[in-house]
Amino acid sequence: MKRALIIEAIEELQRRKLRTGLTLLGMIFGVAAIVAMLAVGEGSQREALRLVAELGLNNILVESKGIDADKLKEIRTRSLGLSAADADAALQVVPGAQSTALKKEIKVDLLASNNNVVSARAFAVSPAYAEHSGVQVALGRWISTEDSATLSPVCVLGPRLAHNLFGEANPVGAKLKLNHVWLEVVGVLADRSLNKNEFEGVKLGLDDERLFVPWESARARFHFSEIEDEVDGISLRLDGKVAPDLAARVLQTLVSQRHAGVDDTNLIVPMGLYRQHQQTQKIFTVVMSSIAAVSLLVGGIGIMNIMLANVLERRREIGLKRALGARKNDVVQQFLAEALVIAFSGALLGLVLGAIAAYSIAAFAGWSVAWSPLSLLLAVTLCIAVGMGFGVFPARQAAELDPIAALRSDG
Repeated sequence: MKRALIIEAIEELQRRKLRTGLTLLGMIFGVAAIVAMLAVGEGSQREALRLVAELGLNNILVESKGIDADKLKEIRTRSLGLSAADADAALQVVPGAQSTALKKEIKVDLLASNNNVVSARAFAVSPAYAEHSGVQVALGRWISTEDSATLSPVCVLGPRLAHNLFGEANPVGAKLKLNHVWLEVVGVLADRSLNKNEFEGVKLGLDDERLFVPWESARARFHFSEIEDEVDGISLRLDGKVAPDLAARVLQTLVSQRHAGVDDTNLIVPMGLYRQHQQTQKIFTVVMSSIAAVSLLVGGIGIMNIMLANVLERRREIGLKRALGARKNDVVQQFLAEALVIAFSGALLGLVLGAIAAYSIAAFAGWSVAWSPLSLLLAVTLCIAVGMGFGVFPARQAAELDPIAALRSDG
């Protein structure tokens, strides 16, 4: 479209500032709704991936249930609870099973360095735990198979726990006391800064305030009650060639058989949780898209209304142009240029308002916001398409006016 037509359209719309401004509101709110919805949706999607990464998309988790002591005694007559032997059996039986990782919580009575006494949670884990849960080491190293084989008194700290115990000093090589056992710090985890402690109802581990000890070392050095489960959780890593749902059914059957049918474990399939989140997100997107579509529709109707009013008010101007040789196509282009200016201006202002709305919603609700250039382009394109679409009818109405009748009109 020619630059002169755009300039003329801007000048024409400026003569009717109030009417143009009211027309813009519909487009602005429509685009803002789309932008905010897409930004929050994209942020939620990325946050879900980040949260489920701790559980592992290719993992299946088996966790022991929290059962009171009296009932647990009765259960132990039939089931010995979750154990390392269950993990070994799963590795042999479950299709696509690649590796397992064990986790067992250690009751903390005392956790202290030379200068500080802090409260934290401690876990005995197997070397594969880091790979299964996606943790990264920032300083030093992770627990090794040699540590497990030699029952080494070593540990790895979460970043916040390391700071609480040792301040700004490098804790690698330092000693700390867990209950009655002195441990050497061999590594500090990288800060993952998870904003939530659960995903789809499943508790996530806040690794920044945790201490990790080799599972074999913990079994040898710390006291555990004979009645409790040998391990609190087993993570089974799949090779990706077998559907997680199928592998989960096999694992569920295996655990049930090994525990004599006693319901003393929970099975968690992170991929299933992620799909559940996606389904919820899809419903949210459909609802928000419908609201945004209605807003844009209202904005498009507003553009049609203002342009129809302009046609009535400018009949003599249109008639004069036609009498001086303007073609019908020239009139159509003139009015479409005005529709384009309104739609494009509404789109730009809507982007700004949408960004403000997205960050406001995120701050109020604790959600994440993420931006995709494609989604922004989609919002602008949709706004312009709606504006131009609703501008076609008034433009054609103006072009079809009889020049003689238009010149004789009072408009």
